[in-house]
Amino acid sequence: MAYIFLDESGDLGFGKKSSKWFLFTLVVVDNPRKLERLIKKVRKTIRKKYKHVLSELHAYHADDVTRIRVLKAIAKLDIAVVTTILNKQKVYVDLQNQKNYLYNYTANIILDRLMNATLVDGAKEMYLVVDRKDTKKNLRQNFISYISEAMNKRKRGGFKMTLAASHDEKGLQAVDFISWAIFRKYEKGDCEFYEIIKSKIVDERLLFP
Repeated sequence: MAYIFLDESGDLGFGKKSSKWFLFTLVVVDNPRKLERLIKKVRKTIRKKYKHVLSELHAYHADDVTRIRVLKAIAKLDIAVVTTILNKQKVYVDLQNQKNYLYNYTANIILDRLMNATLVDGAKEMYLVVDRKDTKKNLRQNFISYISEAMNKRKRGGFKMTLAASHDEKGLQAVDFISWAIFRKYEKGDCEFYEIIKSKIVDERLLFP
């Protein structure tokens, strides 16, 4: 079975305070326990007085020492990273008002690129874990249906998908650091963290270049 963890960075707003970019990042790993052990190990290094406010590791709230420690540990693992970056400046005006469709469409694109990169055997069972975020129940169900239908058309093997809270799924915490590092490259022009995990990225392309 192939395990896929999918996370996002940025937002799909189009106002002055919105992010310039939005991206999905996924990690392919043969054993999710590799990511789980990594996160647990890093958390043990955090001083005890901070642990009560750190129920989970999150790149945005972590300091640079923790960010670098997590990314360097990830870079040593046998994983593959695929990322699709949405150039929001090129999004058509009518799509800007259909954020749910745009979200689902972008997620579908990155999964399509995953399959085209032949990182997952089409006959092999795939288990996709996506960060649940705080979306409404009907939107979550729509997302699951949309992606599941699209993936079942592509694959001969089984496909399972679940939306999980990142504090429960440590694999999602790991991909959060990767996604954050890639997002920094585009949003802030800061490649320091990106360079640590660059070698693990097998597909990095813009959507609407």
